[in-house]
Amino acid sequence: MDALSSMANIAGYRAVIEAGSNFGRFFTGQVTAAGKVPPARVLVIGAGVAGLAAIGTATSLGAVTLAFDVRPEVAEQIESMGAEFVYLDFEDTQDSSATGGYAAPSSPEFREKQLAKFRELAPNVDIVISTALIPGRDAPVLWTADMVEAMKPGSVIVDLAAERGGNCELTVPEEKFVTDNGVTIVGYTDFPSRMAAQASTLYATNIRHMLSDLTPAKDGVVNHNMEDDVIRGATATHGGEITFPPPKPKTAAIAAAPKKDKPRELTVEEKRANEVTAFKKQTKDQIGLLAGGALVMLLIGAVAPESFMSHFIVFALACFVGFQVIWGVAHSLHTPLMAVTNAISGIVILGALLQIGSGNWLVVFLSFIAVLIASINIVGGFLVTRRMLAMFRKS
Repeated sequence: MDALSSMANIAGYRAVIEAGSNFGRFFTGQVTAAGKVPPARVLVIGAGVAGLAAIGTATSLGAVTLAFDVRPEVAEQIESMGAEFVYLDFEDTQDSSATGGYAAPSSPEFREKQLAKFRELAPNVDIVISTALIPGRDAPVLWTADMVEAMKPGSVIVDLAAERGGNCELTVPEEKFVTDNGVTIVGYTDFPSRMAAQASTLYATNIRHMLSDLTPAKDGVVNHNMEDDVIRGATATHGGEITFPPPKPKTAAIAAAPKKDKPRELTVEEKRANEVTAFKKQTKDQIGLLAGGALVMLLIGAVAPESFMSHFIVFALACFVGFQVIWGVAHSLHTPLMAVTNAISGIVILGALLQIGSGNWLVVFLSFIAVLIASINIVGGFLVTRRMLAMFRKS
């Protein structure tokens, strides 16, 4: 029932459309006969309703989307929409969320870290959509003139906070202009009006839900429930008394995520030391396995006949090669290996057929088991391969 959210949703969507109109290039990356076209890199500042709408639109158009917000609890929402959350290397103990899900004002130290991060990103982003605005306050300046100068020619800045001064230092409310270095800055303040039909539809739905909440019995009789957060928040006077401003909502719009202990980043020397330690351990394990295998071979060779040992060594080598071929391959490549495993299974069947006529019952039994298992493997391999090939055939 939040009309402001409805309009902010439209503004975020329309901001991406305006940015694409002024950008003059593809959002998505393409490989064409004329060459490769890289995808546009979009930075969304602020992950409120408008920011999330802009993230969803830019991502769906194929852009590489980055997003920043002072509230770390929205990082999960941003990443779930396919964007990358821009983290700051800054420990801030204050609560970054204010009433109603808006961001609280940041400390000067945090702001300096924030601006330093934006200066780092400025040369590499093509489109900036800023939505950082706290109701009742002037918009914080987050994109300074030197950041605009660092951007590439043809880049676009869409400032959704233009009505309160703008997040970009060079924004001119109600105007669109191009800077000397070729950056287009859009400072329109009427984005919902540029999609008037959609805005009217959503606002009418807001009003209908509000009336439905006021008349829960659906009989047209108003039940003014002051315990309802929505009704209480929309009430300015009641019973001859002024009830504005309303108290804080009982439930926070965005629940704060539990703080996680950030692991300390290892230095280059520590990473190198860990790699050396892991390599030494792996080498010791391999030498131990080889020594154990050699010892087993010696013990078996001390009592087994020479003819058995020649076959046993071949069997051991076959197990080793098979293990390396199958186990050492990524799961995504197992299907192409079906043809190879089918060929190996065919060799197993031929060897078993040569031994199945032996007079020793144990040899006959083992040969039968080998034929059975290899046949199952071959049939399964052909079925899986057939299904794989069917995906690449036109119906």
